Amino acid sequence: MPKLRGEAFWRETLRSAHYVVAPMVDQSELAWRLLSRRHGAQLCYTPMLHAQVFLRDANYRRENLYGEACPEDRPLIVQFCANDPEVFVQAALLAQDYCDAIDLNLGCPQMIAKRGHYGAFLQEEWDLLQRMILLANEKLSVPITCKIRVFPEIDKTVKYAQMLEKAGCQLLTVHGRTKEQKGPLAGVASWEHIQAVRKAVSIPVFANGNIQCLSDVEECIRKTGVHGVMTAEGNLHNPALFEGRNPLVWEMAEEYLEIVQKHPCPLSYVRAHLFKLWHHTLQVYQQLREELAKVKTLEGIVDVNRELKLRCQEEIANQKEGEKPKEGLPFFHWICQPYIRPGPKERCKENGTRGTEKGVRGKRALEEDEDGNSELLSKNKQKKKLRNPNKSFDPSLKPKYAKCDQCGNPKGNKCVFNMCRGCCKKRAFKETADCPGHGLLFKTKYEKSLLWQSSHTAIQNPEIRQRDVDVGETAVLKEAGDTTL
Repeated sequence: MPKLRGEAFWRETLRSAHYVVAPMVDQSELAWRLLSRRHGAQLCYTPMLHAQVFLRDANYRRENLYGEACPEDRPLIVQFCANDPEVFVQAALLAQDYCDAIDLNLGCPQMIAKRGHYGAFLQEEWDLLQRMILLANEKLSVPITCKIRVFPEIDKTVKYAQMLEKAGCQLLTVHGRTKEQKGPLAGVASWEHIQAVRKAVSIPVFANGNIQCLSDVEECIRKTGVHGVMTAEGNLHNPALFEGRNPLVWEMAEEYLEIVQKHPCPLSYVRAHLFKLWHHTLQVYQQLREELAKVKTLEGIVDVNRELKLRCQEEIANQKEGEKPKEGLPFFHWICQPYIRPGPKERCKENGTRGTEKGVRGKRALEEDEDGNSELLSKNKQKKKLRNPNKSFDPSLKPKYAKCDQCGNPKGNKCVFNMCRGCCKKRAFKETADCPGHGLLFKTKYEKSLLWQSSHTAIQNPEIRQRDVDVGETAVLKEAGDTTL
């Protein structure tokens, strides 16, 4: 049967899917996909898989795709990150029998993608992307799709999309943010960019960004004309988003935990999902937040979920008539609802006002610097500040280090070559030299090995040993001035 393309692929293989759950690292695993499908999702993606690891590691393949056959988990698209055409295609060939399409991740903006040179950090390398998609389109028995982020310029974004279509991409998901828009700088996704791409290409287009409820989905389709809408965080906070419902949090949590019992996944995935589902409630019950973070078993997570449910039910029973949600939420905290990621200024206000329970620190609480000015610190820096209250993160106060003569990294204070340890090790090895400052003793070890070889040879051959002894004695007598020889 010939491979379906474009609109035919979307209509027949993907069953005209409008409601799509995004690929989410460690979050769109089988159990979560099944929960999402029960509540309106029509198409799901696997988490982003690393093509190189998938190719070489059988355990990685089994844990992420080969584990168990699940007919209800279709249609399914497997997403890979890659920067080498051959590696990408070889990994895709191993995955194509377990899915309906292969997606190339060109949208990840995180630092790990920058270090690994994949995701959104390939969006300027059009020649490489063309080769990757052309080869995949030629070799694979399933269609190739792409998920991208936009450029600031609409025209460049449109040309980018047209290049991918011409190379063989059969479906395009457009996240309406640039790679710089992430975390507190995410801002609003540009549906204008998505609309321009939709008009410029003939293949199906999915929109991604600004989706928090079903009305957002409907508005996005109406304004942009896309075939479907993908959501990530909206789905994590409310798996029933595509049903247009806002259920009780514990209903979704209990249902998800039941699925996990049948389709196990790493405990870290489960914990992360409950942190999202219970996000607003855990701002109220900080002690239970700490317990959820520390629990080591699935049974323990179930117990924390049960305790959260009891606390909320008790709060509902004591609720006064006409009482309204606090913290500016549209619903009470025990109801599934969006989490609107604040920008930097809003986060300052949020962090300063979020409550605590029994003296427990609020999430992302602010510290004050030496001058008494509030300074927004990352979570990691806050932990360091707690351990050492005198610690400063002012770059101008960092000590200045002497640089390595070779690479510019800080050099060792006692290095005989004035280098960092890495460069020193290479030079010392090449020259068979010692550097006591770095604990590198290549010369000493070499001399010891020669001495050992010499003594070992003498022990094995008595004649040589006796000759060496005689020569040695003669040398000693000559040095002493003995004339009897």
